[in-house]
Amino acid sequence: MPTMGGAAEETPPTKLRKKPRNSRFTQQNLKAWRPVLTPVKVVLVFMAVALVLIPVGVACLTASISVVEYSSRYDNVPECTDRANDNREREQKLYQVGGDGFLCNVSIIVEEDMKAPIFMYYELDSFFQNHRRYVKGRDDEQLKGKNRAASSLDDCEPRLFQNGSRDKVINPCGLTAWSFFNDTFRAFESQASNTSELGLRQKGIAWRSDVEHRFGAYEPQNFNNIPELRGGGEINGLVRDDEHFVVWMRTAPLPTFRKLWGIIDRDVLQGSTFVVEISNRYNTYRFGGKKSIILSTTSWLGGKNNFLGFAYIVAGGLSFLLGTLFFVLHLSFRRPLGSEDYLSWRRSG
Repeated sequence: MPTMGGAAEETPPTKLRKKPRNSRFTQQNLKAWRPVLTPVKVVLVFMAVALVLIPVGVACLTASISVVEYSSRYDNVPECTDRANDNREREQKLYQVGGDGFLCNVSIIVEEDMKAPIFMYYELDSFFQNHRRYVKGRDDEQLKGKNRAASSLDDCEPRLFQNGSRDKVINPCGLTAWSFFNDTFRAFESQASNTSELGLRQKGIAWRSDVEHRFGAYEPQNFNNIPELRGGGEINGLVRDDEHFVVWMRTAPLPTFRKLWGIIDRDVLQGSTFVVEISNRYNTYRFGGKKSIILSTTSWLGGKNNFLGFAYIVAGGLSFLLGTLFFVLHLSFRRPLGSEDYLSWRRSG
């Protein structure tokens, strides 16, 4: 604009505050290397992948095959259900005996030597621990032993108050704790006429981090102590010390799952018979669930899992086949790399 003296005042240039720094990185001028995938390099890549995956798959499959595992379903064994005919009758008989359940034996013949440690699991089928409402049915701060007001425990509904009495808060509360698995087991080894009990070590079955950091050393309150209202078992002693409860509270991602019950620290030889004494208390009959007992050794890879080894072998095999295919195509239709003769505008006709 003109001033009093008639001279124009110069406007200072606007400073760009968000302008990027003028560097090779911000201007994307860094040196780059782009690999040229020639047929030979493609073949080598596929063969290298196959060379890695196939041996790994063979090692995993060999380790899985070396695991000795036996499984036996027991929820439908006549002796375990007082010879009931169907799930409805089995459930009724289970209610009639209260929390005592039915005592029965399941025998498993050992066809291969089992080296210690031998792990005993229970397996549940059609039990959806991964249901959103079930997973949310707990309070982690309460499980650590902290005092929590009932108003802050909404996720525990409908298992927050004992029999609807608001002055009796259940601790630990929620559906997950309320449905605590309560079948019990004892293991025996039978050889000819000699039968001896196999000690089942029940300490050290839960994750150490869970025991030390996720559960507190406190007595449960109003927890599954009324037989007609309970959904599962009671906690023995302090919450942290009952490792069966700690194992149960780590919810499973699939409707068929197994959880560790105990560890046998002694070898069991071929030709022996496992006799598992079961107290059948847990009600899976209402929803048609199945219960099984699992006895298994382990390898460096863990339990039996043939899928992992097969997956590596199949992936490596496919990589080998693709590498072979590219190699054959390269030999059959060889052409110089980067030749301009194959450009569309250079082709005749």
